[in-house]
Amino acid sequence: MGVGDRVVEVGAGLGSLTLALAATGAHVRAIEFDRAVLPALREVTADVQGVEVMAADATRIDWAADLGGDRPWTLCANLPFNVSVDVVLAVLERASWVHRLVVMVQREVGERFVAGPGDQGYGPVSLRVAYHARGELMRRVAPSVFWPRPKVASVVVRLERLPRPPVGVDPTSLWRVVDASFAQRRKAIRNAVVRLGVDPGRADDLLRASAIDPRARAEQLSLDEFARLAEELE
Repeated sequence: MGVGDRVVEVGAGLGSLTLALAATGAHVRAIEFDRAVLPALREVTADVQGVEVMAADATRIDWAADLGGDRPWTLCANLPFNVSVDVVLAVLERASWVHRLVVMVQREVGERFVAGPGDQGYGPVSLRVAYHARGELMRRVAPSVFWPRPKVASVVVRLERLPRPPVGVDPTSLWRVVDASFAQRRKAIRNAVVRLGVDPGRADDLLRASAIDPRARAEQLSLDEFARLAEELE
């Protein structure tokens, strides 16, 4: 972060990260929903230049309306397990002005964000992230650095928005195929193709036309392969 950069911080809490971000010269929009800590957050940031406190629920924000302008934003957040996937996907899908996300999340969620074919945790969330961004697991965070100490480990993930999706297929068709394929992720992909309305006698031929092994499982297929399959099914 540096002078003139714009940062939206989700879950600002008592403002420790907010102050550190503002010290770089960045403009910080600090979002906090907890009414118990909002007075303290406003107090510690009252005299800090470039900090705007916003009382809002990050799961209900109209990201497209609240973030805009002619310069990009970076999102920073320590996201709880129950909202982390929803917030990250909402920002990627609806807030095009956010070019970078740096989030601390529960380890299994962060690994899901950056997983590739064959990795543990790879699934629809991984594919939706890959459609919008390039992901990197930056570091692991041990439970011992928190108080009170949680029962799970955390990770810091960085997502850099891509200038355009890496596949050109219609997204509605793509996610229809992805969701159907992972509904029974341990079964061969030919089963998903049949459930999508293809005659069982044509399923293998359609998959081979997409350069996909009919015996492969959804968790083995890349975004490119799902895109080819969606195009064949259109």
